[in-house]
Amino acid sequence: MRKAINHLKHSDPVLSAIIERVGACRMEYGEPAFSSLAEAIIYQQLNGKAAVTIFNRFADLAGRPLTPQGILKLSVEQMRGAGLSKQKLSYLRDLAAKTQSGELDFAKLPDLSDDEAIEHLTQVKGIGVWTAHMFLMFALRRPNVLPTGDFGVRMAIKKHYRKRKLPKPEQMEKIAKCWEPYRSVACWYLWKSLDVKTM
Repeated sequence: MRKAINHLKHSDPVLSAIIERVGACRMEYGEPAFSSLAEAIIYQQLNGKAAVTIFNRFADLAGRPLTPQGILKLSVEQMRGAGLSKQKLSYLRDLAAKTQSGELDFAKLPDLSDDEAIEHLTQVKGIGVWTAHMFLMFALRRPNVLPTGDFGVRMAIKKHYRKRKLPKPEQMEKIAKCWEPYRSVACWYLWKSLDVKTM
């Protein structure tokens, strides 16, 4: 981590100031497993407390850690009763079914390139590029991910790099060029600079 921070400090004065203010990088990682991805789906578009309540209710029914079998044994009524929307329960069922059938193979994800891993993950309904990016960063621990669709990262770039509007992906890529190969760490600092909770 020290290597990453030194690189970012020396390559970008704006980021250097953010690093000074935020302090040590404490990225928290999850396991690159089914349960992490299922949890990420439950947490999509929900704020802290509501998400935790729904997740706990659901996990009490499905079992911990979440497994494809645990999810597939639940009825639609049970899943709705835990507070899941129709959309989310269809996503979770698709994730569970594709994992059980072997279409989605968590064991092979560490060997795939970032782009291949994104393609493999986004075959599941409800898993878009943003969720795949978060999984790459926080479960597969990939060091060089730039989630161009992330609102927090875009807000932080707009604020610190004095942009009039939220930056487009091309602008973000340009600014982030000097962060390579540690764009994930740079993004963590950008989130922290807004005090945004990461996954």
